[in-house]
Amino acid sequence: MGRLIAILSALLVLASPAATQTGPLLPLYPQVTPGVGLSFPADHGAHPEFRTEWWYVTGWLKTADGQDLGFQVTFFRSRPSVDQRNPSAFAAKQILFAHAALSDPKLGKLLHDQRMARAGFGLAEAAVGDANLIIDDWTMRRAADGRFVTKVGGKAFALDLAFRPTQPPLAQGEGGYSRKGPQPSQASHYYSLPQMVVSGTVTRGGKAVRVTGSAWLDREWSSTLLDPKAVGWDWVGLNLDDGSALMAFQVRDAAGKALWAGGALRGKDGAVTRFTPDMVRFGAERLWRSPRTGGRYPVERSLSVRLPQGERRWMLKPLFDDQELDSRAAGGPIYWEGAVTTQGGRGYLELTGYVGKLRL
Repeated sequence: MGRLIAILSALLVLASPAATQTGPLLPLYPQVTPGVGLSFPADHGAHPEFRTEWWYVTGWLKTADGQDLGFQVTFFRSRPSVDQRNPSAFAAKQILFAHAALSDPKLGKLLHDQRMARAGFGLAEAAVGDANLIIDDWTMRRAADGRFVTKVGGKAFALDLAFRPTQPPLAQGEGGYSRKGPQPSQASHYYSLPQMVVSGTVTRGGKAVRVTGSAWLDREWSSTLLDPKAVGWDWVGLNLDDGSALMAFQVRDAAGKALWAGGALRGKDGAVTRFTPDMVRFGAERLWRSPRTGGRYPVERSLSVRLPQGERRWMLKPLFDDQELDSRAAGGPIYWEGAVTTQGGRGYLELTGYVGKLRL
């Protein structure tokens, strides 16, 4: 479920109740159901009939002088509950939002920026049929050679990156039907592209430097996700050094207990083990307290997964502690999202709902 954390508006939309019929011209949003399956390249593109959707890339970069950086780029699409047959070009039938962040341990904090617009006029679009997103001067698309390319940023930093897939899409859940709660309707269509090879440039202070690295792309679309009892969630995506890939998440209640959990491990041989809720357990090994918000985040975590061959345990440690993003000034939530290492791999960790419940 990783991709949406980076998107401030997405978090708010997903925390709201499922859509209902509000008039004769407003149909219900379609629900996610099992057995639909995934189809490419179409599912790289937008699904405008659904309420929410995101393209979420996280990863690690290395500069020519050996410096490690973390990054996140997310494009998000939302379909408001307005009459989709309104002929006005100014009707907000689709809203697009994008967010990007750079984790630089030399700074010890996140650099981040964002864009938001209603779709239309050639200035903001999410194409159907393949990945092609634009919000003003921010873009993400899938090129003819299969690479995903993005250009985002502002005054503090800019990213001009390409992500080359090295493995086929990993369908999360049951063939892409991924449960997020005890009710079958609390689900998303979800797939990942782990172990992507990154190349490009990072610009800071007006200076562009070449970077290489690895990335993880998550794609999800849904009409409702979270149980009303949910306070927040934890998610991790790990590219492991042997070529395997691990994703795990839990949705937490007010007591910190898991309302639902899941994920998958694809081994270096391509074999996939899908996690049921009873197989996943997150532990808090070390807390970090934000000096700005007072939030206490388990920035060092253990992840235990009960596999058929026995339990496996990964320790997650942050690139640096202060990877908190306080988006209240933009009407969003406070959350932690950052680059982490583990034995034999690297990835990204999301922690939400640690400074109060996510609310509209």
